[in-house]
Amino acid sequence: MAGISGHWAFVFGVLGNIISFIVFLSPLPTFYKIYKKKSTEGYQSIPYVIALFSCMLWIYYAFLKTNTTLLITINSFGMFIETIYVAVYLYYAPKTARAHTVKLLLLTVVGGFGAIILVTQFLFKGVVRGQIVGWICLIFSLCVFVAPLAIVRQVIKTKSVEYMPILLSIFLTISAVMWFFYGLLLKDINIAAPNILGFIFGILQMVLYAIYRKKEKPIVKATILDDNKKIPELTEEQIVDIVKLGKLVCSCKIQMANLQTLEA
Repeated sequence: MAGISGHWAFVFGVLGNIISFIVFLSPLPTFYKIYKKKSTEGYQSIPYVIALFSCMLWIYYAFLKTNTTLLITINSFGMFIETIYVAVYLYYAPKTARAHTVKLLLLTVVGGFGAIILVTQFLFKGVVRGQIVGWICLIFSLCVFVAPLAIVRQVIKTKSVEYMPILLSIFLTISAVMWFFYGLLLKDINIAAPNILGFIFGILQMVLYAIYRKKEKPIVKATILDDNKKIPELTEEQIVDIVKLGKLVCSCKIQMANLQTLEA
């Protein structure tokens, strides 16, 4: 039975590696845009620094456990690619954003990770050390999975899915399923538990996308033929209001014409 469980854990671990590999590469279009424009524009460095910190935590945890090779492989790649993202961001970021990113790196990657290693190495031993690091990883992963609530709130508030990265949400949901079963089959709650929340939030985002994608108002584009310049895009409701206003103006003109006729 243990052999079958180990076999399926390996299968889900490999699938989790493949999906997570795609997720780690998903920011490439963003950084290609940054490279082309030679500017980070309005992009933030927080997601990439946090992802780097998360990968480092999971690698440390994996080294304290057994049969976690697949956890090491994907997080090693994640740490490598996130380091490149952060380096590119620092190179093209304006002075203020660069300073903020450096402070964030010192706080998390240097200070936070360094403190975790020192405390767990000197204050805890053996199995207890692995459990403490595992709980830290679990809590941090829960915080990471809660982050999409900001996007969910924005979608509900604006009733628009324009800024919801649906493909990324789908891949993250599938990834959560793979890593949940990987942790479950290894009987490791620290791996399995956070991915339950990740799956729930992933499904929630996809449901909201399905609901609000159909409710988005169609945009009607208009142009001025004289100089070929585009005017602001109008919704159907705005066009109806303009038509009503036009009718009102016409009605006023007719009434004024009638009064002038009576006076004559």
